Amino acid sequence: MNVWVNRSYLRGMVRRSASESISPNIWLTVVVGGLGYFVDIYDLLLFGIVRLDSLRAIGVRPEAMQDASELILNMQMVGMLLGGLLFGVLADKRGRLSVLLGSILLYSLMNIANAFVGSVPVYALLRFLAGIGLAGELGVAITLVSEIMPRHLRGYGTAVVASMGIMGAVAAYFVHQIFNWQTAFIIGGAMGLALLVLRVRVSESGMFRDVQKQEVQRGNVLMLFRNGRLGTYLSCIAIGIPIWYVVGILVTFAPEFTKESGSTATIVPGQCIMWTYLGLAIGDLGAGLVSQWIRSRRRTILAFLLLTTACIVWYLFTPAKSAALTYLQCALLGFSVGYWAVFVTTAAEQFGTNLRATVATTVPNVVRGALAPTLLAFGALRRFYAAEHDVMQTAALVVGAVVLVLAYTGWFFLKESYGKDLDFVET
Repeated sequence: MNVWVNRSYLRGMVRRSASESISPNIWLTVVVGGLGYFVDIYDLLLFGIVRLDSLRAIGVRPEAMQDASELILNMQMVGMLLGGLLFGVLADKRGRLSVLLGSILLYSLMNIANAFVGSVPVYALLRFLAGIGLAGELGVAITLVSEIMPRHLRGYGTAVVASMGIMGAVAAYFVHQIFNWQTAFIIGGAMGLALLVLRVRVSESGMFRDVQKQEVQRGNVLMLFRNGRLGTYLSCIAIGIPIWYVVGILVTFAPEFTKESGSTATIVPGQCIMWTYLGLAIGDLGAGLVSQWIRSRRRTILAFLLLTTACIVWYLFTPAKSAALTYLQCALLGFSVGYWAVFVTTAAEQFGTNLRATVATTVPNVVRGALAPTLLAFGALRRFYAAEHDVMQTAALVVGAVVLVLAYTGWFFLKESYGKDLDFVET
């Protein structure tokens, strides 16, 4: 009896070891996904870094800078919202790999073209098209990696993808320090085209190939509104909103927040972005590792949400900040919202193979898009509290409180997905 039990146990261990082995091709897919997201983030943030230099070069007058910047940024955001839906649906209908190839080809070509713009309308059009391409990278890469990795190890794979990708922001900053804005755009596009060579060796998801053979709907957005899926979808979005509140408001306006604290320090916006994304890269890797070690996505997200709350309070209530302290706070804020990979992975794990890419691609782009109403609310509150001394702090606190309440509410209703078998479909 004991011999039978031991042999049965050993056979079970062998089967488990085989099912959780990671082939070189899987690691290649993870690395290529990470490099693709690296180029994605590089290109996504490059306009913000080269904005003033590029607009001056094409003849935009100082008084028209703000309007031109807002137009171009808004066109890029609209492109990302549309691209998230387009590429998510296509990835569920036609396959993960072909969509990755298409998205990276589109944004690579558009970024090369950006180096030769001569007017604001053309600039805005190219950023709109680049935005469509940029929207497809992360969600589809996370979906592909999640489906090919062993289920108890996939957190490691998605953490590597996200942490490699976030470093693209740091690269964009240093490339701009060395080269002019046109060369920076060309480098981004060239890196993307170079990745296409590696993409050829990446295999399609076996789960998707199996679903192709089944008589099920794939990539049908209307399925999100059936059988209680909408609540889960909205919960996934809610837990990610604080990430872009931190990046889009607290970090973007770091010079203004530092000045309002009573400081006379000179804050360089590009350095704030660079330190924030360096923290994000470390946080993404850390959150992925923690979720594996404690075997829980939900508890990891809660821990990082609590850390985010603490960092926001510290950031807003620190008086007379020095430049060094502001950069440190940006780095720690970045680390605290570094649950981006776990957030997208959790969204992907909540839904079946026939709807997974649609969700994993639209959710992060809706979160990015949520920055627009968040900024509008922040601006309205600044005008409302204009008579107060700490107007920036007050407006940020109110908006931040709302954003965090939404995130904690979304977390409360979200189901644990660590180790979940993803080989299922939505009906």
